[in-house]
Amino acid sequence: MKTLKRTVLFDNHVRLKASMVDFGGWEMPLNYPVGIVAEHIYTRKKAGIFDVSHMGRFAVTGREAAKFLQYVLTNNVFALDLKRAQYTMIPNENGGALDDAYLYRLYEEEYLLVVNASNLEKDWEHLNKEIKKFDAGIADKSEELAMISIQGPDSENILGRLASSSNPDGLVKNAMKSIELDGKEVLIARTGYTGEPIGFELFVKASDAAGIWERLLEHGAMPIGLGARDTLRLEAGLPLYGHELGPDINGGEIQIFSCPLAKFAVSFSESKGDYIGKKALLRQFEAYKKILERDFSAICDLPRMIKPIALNDKGVPRAGFKVFKNDTEVGYITSGTMVPYLKIEGTGLETRITDENGMRAIGLALVNSDVLTNDNVEIEIRGRKAKAVITPFHLKGNTPPFARPIIYGNVT
Repeated sequence: MKTLKRTVLFDNHVRLKASMVDFGGWEMPLNYPVGIVAEHIYTRKKAGIFDVSHMGRFAVTGREAAKFLQYVLTNNVFALDLKRAQYTMIPNENGGALDDAYLYRLYEEEYLLVVNASNLEKDWEHLNKEIKKFDAGIADKSEELAMISIQGPDSENILGRLASSSNPDGLVKNAMKSIELDGKEVLIARTGYTGEPIGFELFVKASDAAGIWERLLEHGAMPIGLGARDTLRLEAGLPLYGHELGPDINGGEIQIFSCPLAKFAVSFSESKGDYIGKKALLRQFEAYKKILERDFSAICDLPRMIKPIALNDKGVPRAGFKVFKNDTEVGYITSGTMVPYLKIEGTGLETRITDENGMRAIGLALVNSDVLTNDNVEIEIRGRKAKAVITPFHLKGNTPPFARPIIYGNVT
C-alpha cells in the first residue's frame, strides 16, 4: 500500500471533515460536508479557497534563466515584465504538451514555474536535463512554499480586510505583488483556474500557510475541494492535463493547438528563436489559421480540436463517451458532468445574478476540426445517442465582479 503525500494544510482539511481522496499520489479534499454543488455556487457568488500546495513550484535563476525558459516553454519569456505572470506549455518535439504551467517573474533573474502535481517528477527530470545547456539553475521550492487560491467576487474584499500593509486593489490580470496578510508576507498573483474575473493565488511560507488559511475562512471564504475545482474549471472551459492535454484515449497525443488556450500560450516571436517543438507547432498554427477561415486543406496537421459541448437531452456526458455528427464518429468527450450554475434575470445591461441555481449537462470534447460551433451532434450514452450542440463557451468572465453562465442545451 503506497503512502500518500500530504500538503501542509492536511490537518486543516481533516478538522473541516473533508472527504479525502488519492489525487495523483496526494491525499487531498474531494469536498467538504456542504457538498460539491454548494462549493461551486459559493465560489461564483462570494469566494472559495483552494489548497493547491500539491502543485509543483520550481525556481529558475541565473544569467541565462530567461534564455533557458525560452527554449523549454512555448510562450515569449522576454515579453514578461517584472511581477507579471503568463500561461504557458512545456512542449515536446512533436508539438504535444508534457504539461501546461504558469510562469511568474519574481525578480530580474528569478522565475517561478508552477506545474501540475501529477507531472511534477516528469517535468523536473525533463527540465533538469535541458538546463545543463544554459548558465542557469533550478530548485524545487514545492515544500517550503505553500500555495492557496482564493477565487470569486468577494475575494479581493476578503484579502483587503486581512491586509496589514498594501492590498490587492487594482491588481490587473496576471500581475503580482507582495503584501502582508495577518502580519505574514505573502506574494499574491491575479491568476486562477476557475474562470472568475476576480481571483488570486497566494504564495506563502509553508509555516505560515495554516494560519492564513484559517483567517481567510474567518473572513468569509469557503473551503473548496477537488470536485468543485473541476466543475468550475470545466464551466470555464479550461484544460486539465490528462483530459484536454497529453495522451488521448486512442494512444496518440493531443496537439497543443487543439487546446483553445494555445493562442495565448504559444509564441513565434523572433526574439524567442528556436525552441523545443517549434517546427511542429508552426505546422499546427498554420493549419489552425486556415481552419478559422473554414479552409480545411491542412486539416491533417491539426485533425482535432477541443470544443465546449452541451447536452440537449437527458443524460450526463462523461469522459470517453463518443461524439457523432450525421451518424459518423467525430470525437469523444474529454471532460463532462452535471454542473451547477447561477440563474440570471433580465437582458443586456439589465441582467442580474439571482439567488436561484440550476444544473446543466456540459463538457469539453476533442472533435474533428471541421466540426464547428453551433453544429448539432450526438453523444453516445449507454448505448443510445443523446442530442447535443457544440457551443462557443459555457461561461463569460468579462463583466466583473461575477462570472456569468452562457446557457445552451437542456438545463434545470
